[in-house]
Amino acid sequence: MNQAFKKYGTLLSLYLAQSIPMSFFSTVVPVIMRQEEYSLTSIGLIQLIKIPWILKFLWAPMIDHTSPTRKHYRRWILGAEIFYALVIVGISFFNLSTDFTTIIILVVIAFIASGTQDIATDAFAILTLKSTERSLGNSMQSGGSFLGTTIGSGVLLMAYYYIGWQALLLLLAFFVTMAIMPVMFARLPLEKATTAPKRRPRWDDGFSFFKQKGNIRLLFLLLVYYSGIIGMLALFKPFMVDQGYTAKEIGLISGVFGTAVGAVFSLGGGWLIRRMKRNTALQIILLSGFITSLFFVWEMQGQVPLWAIYVASSMVWGTYGMASVFIYTIAMDKVRPGLEGTDFTIQIIITHLSSLFLTIGLSKFANSFGYQGLFILEAHIGIMLLILSRTVFKKVVER
Repeated sequence: MNQAFKKYGTLLSLYLAQSIPMSFFSTVVPVIMRQEEYSLTSIGLIQLIKIPWILKFLWAPMIDHTSPTRKHYRRWILGAEIFYALVIVGISFFNLSTDFTTIIILVVIAFIASGTQDIATDAFAILTLKSTERSLGNSMQSGGSFLGTTIGSGVLLMAYYYIGWQALLLLLAFFVTMAIMPVMFARLPLEKATTAPKRRPRWDDGFSFFKQKGNIRLLFLLLVYYSGIIGMLALFKPFMVDQGYTAKEIGLISGVFGTAVGAVFSLGGGWLIRRMKRNTALQIILLSGFITSLFFVWEMQGQVPLWAIYVASSMVWGTYGMASVFIYTIAMDKVRPGLEGTDFTIQIIITHLSSLFLTIGLSKFANSFGYQGLFILEAHIGIMLLILSRTVFKKVVER
């Protein structure tokens, strides 16, 4: 039990170290920029920081190739995280009002390091966790992401008003450095020796993953997995704006309360997956998404009472928390020996890209048919996903 606690604590700290700066730069910096009277076009450029996380599958094979053991992945984690912290320190010495372009470039460089750390951390987790521990281990990943979002987009924004830009960035760099201490000093059990040969990395290592038998169905699952809730999740904040809520109220209800619920349900999702068959857990999660869409159809119309807003926030974020843990666990189950970081990365990137395109499409649909039209569509998608979970997806998720 003590060893398991060390594993989970180590992984939680590493995923927190990723998510807090990411959340800060993508959500807090735009707020600061707007206060500095930057144009919306300039603020939109901050999204460039996400490019390394979309393209990181390109260098994932190189990290796998140079890491025959968990010890080597740990070196990648430590090196990338220290470089990450140093770049954040460097950013603190520039002024957002006068050095915007330089800051953007440095943030992109920082997130190349962060993406590298993420590849190595995922592979490290796969090699560290036993098969029966992966569900709770992925609760640490998902929960760490939600908690990091709460801290990065809420706590740090408030701290900015008290300590200013430079002190806040130095504090952020200090946290990133402290977060690697558990992996640096943790005495984890020796891993089993592997006979899987390491080969030279190939440009198509990520794509070749789907040439394996049965993985076309897996690709389909990854593409549509979040479709039953992503529209509600993406448009929940704009919906609240149209309901007359202030930015502060929206931040509290969705950014703090909602993400906190997501973190709690991540733990519940890990327990759920560990206690029952994968396909049963999938059906429960998809059913949760369907029930959430029905609640939105019935209650999210007219002037919505505050209690319903809180319930809706908890339902959509709670479902998303459980769903994240499940897809992380399935992705870990499907990796090839010797390409752990590459295979996990490519699977999760597909879910992120599909969510991006689904959000764009569903937003256009909502613009034409209104929020109610979107919620009804999400309910129909939820039904289709439940049917697929009993047919197409069943063979994908069961080991």
